[in-house]
Amino acid sequence: MILVCYPKCTTCQKAKKWLEANGIAFEERNIKENNPTIEELKDWHKKSGLLLKKFFNTSGLLYKELKLKDKLPTMSEDEQYNLLASDGMIVKRPILIGDGFVLVGFRETDWKATLGIE
Repeated sequence: MILVCYPKCTTCQKAKKWLEANGIAFEERNIKENNPTIEELKDWHKKSGLLLKKFFNTSGLLYKELKLKDKLPTMSEDEQYNLLASDGMIVKRPILIGDGFVLVGFRETDWKATLGIE
């Protein structure tokens, strides 16, 4: 499994501690140093079953500076993928990528259900 995160993000830190506490092996990838590619984003989007807008970090400074709340509804899917791939800080995190699944954001109940932890 790969945990795509930003080390200074408190939610990412919580997710990492949770994985470690549950004995789940993962490889950590810093989203700021290693932006997701358009191809990765398309693959993760498909596997997640989420709307593409769920991949945007709506609480981030860059999201607000770029006024994406107003712009996203009129952007094409390709434009959204290009934007997400342009800067890892626009992407919602953490993202947990496993065999056949992708979890975006840390919601313990969702992670438990997906990973089969009681």
